[in-house]
Amino acid sequence: MTNLKHYSHKVGTNFWHIEFATKYRYNMFGKFKQQHLVEACIRKVCNRHNIKIYALFVMTDHIHMRVSLPHNITESKGLQLIKGGSAYYFFKNHPKSRLRLPQGHLWSSGGCATTVGYNDVDTVDNYIKNQVQHHALA
Repeated sequence: MTNLKHYSHKVGTNFWHIEFATKYRYNMFGKFKQQHLVEACIRKVCNRHNIKIYALFVMTDHIHMRVSLPHNITESKGLQLIKGGSAYYFFKNHPKSRLRLPQGHLWSSGGCATTVGYNDVDTVDNYIKNQVQHHALA
């Protein structure tokens, strides 16, 4: 276990599998350019808040990612920072996309954040990377 972080009174890591969807499940990221723009926006926000991204995949209507949150950020706060910051940067760089959304919200409310055990890291990473095949089966 080389990824352990050492804090003043604890040792460990917090891996989270986070998923969140676009508002009304619109296919906002159907184009290659938009997928890379939202990915860059998410990476910028995570870098700013010391959230480490291990796996990230952008589908046309939702995002999957495995992250490690700093010890002073809860999963709900991390989700709030990622969604809010990425929406801000996305609309700043692509203002016409705001016209499709009546209230100007890029992401739907809520999301899914589950912990990932150290032994399940590879399984979750493969699930995130193979989203296209996973959704093709449905």
